[in-house]
Amino acid sequence: MKRANKTSENAAATDPTAPRRRWPRRLAIALAAIAVVMVLAVAAFLVYAGDYYHDADTDHENLVSTAQLPVHRGASYVAFGDPAAEVGIVFYPGAKVEYTAYAPLMRDLAERGYLAVCVEMPFNFAFFNVNAADEVRAAYPQVSSWWIGGHSLGGPMAAQYAADHADDGALAGLVLLGAYTASDLSATDLGALVVYGSEDRVLNRDKLADSEALMPKGALTVEIPGGNHAGFGAYGPQSGDGTASIDPAEQQEQTADAVDAYIARRNPSSLAEAA
Repeated sequence: MKRANKTSENAAATDPTAPRRRWPRRLAIALAAIAVVMVLAVAAFLVYAGDYYHDADTDHENLVSTAQLPVHRGASYVAFGDPAAEVGIVFYPGAKVEYTAYAPLMRDLAERGYLAVCVEMPFNFAFFNVNAADEVRAAYPQVSSWWIGGHSLGGPMAAQYAADHADDGALAGLVLLGAYTASDLSATDLGALVVYGSEDRVLNRDKLADSEALMPKGALTVEIPGGNHAGFGAYGPQSGDGTASIDPAEQQEQTADAVDAYIARRNPSSLAEAA
């Protein structure tokens, strides 16, 4: 009986009509195909991410430290202003924008008494490091009150950080430039300021309007007449944007005015000390 079974097994192995187990080979082919697709996807992303908006200040003069305005470069950020300032602002850049392009705005804020810090993001996309503000805050423990802000895609990521840290007593509020929140902040006590240009054609106005219900009580929206989407930074024209009737320096100054006024209103003690 055993010999008969062995004979039939041998016959089945040599019979060309017998079913064969092909799944290991098919699995290998499928895995190889997936690997090829993944490699191509990564390559396509790297090409896409590599074509980004560069800082117009090619000589990086805006990163030069002076006696009146110290500048410190960390591993993934640049900080402008007094490290012992009472109020600090961590800023997330827009998608595919070199982070140092926001140096002029950061310098303007630093001149008003803030420690203003712009953060470098992996591949220039803020969603790769939503918690980047943690590193900055840890580096400057003297700062007692922090605001988180961002431009364009950096805005929703900053808002997510704010939502995740809403119970952190040292986090005072959120600043969105040409951006809106996708996170629900309505039940928080955070301050919230939205600033956008009247000629901004990149910002989705419908989503901006819808996001008002997600904002905390006391949130303020400021429109800059003649400003556009790219004017918050110094990286040149942006695809799909409107044409500004004011230059970026004017838009950034008006933005700093709005931020300074709103924070002072939320924290009158700091205004009294600065005076």
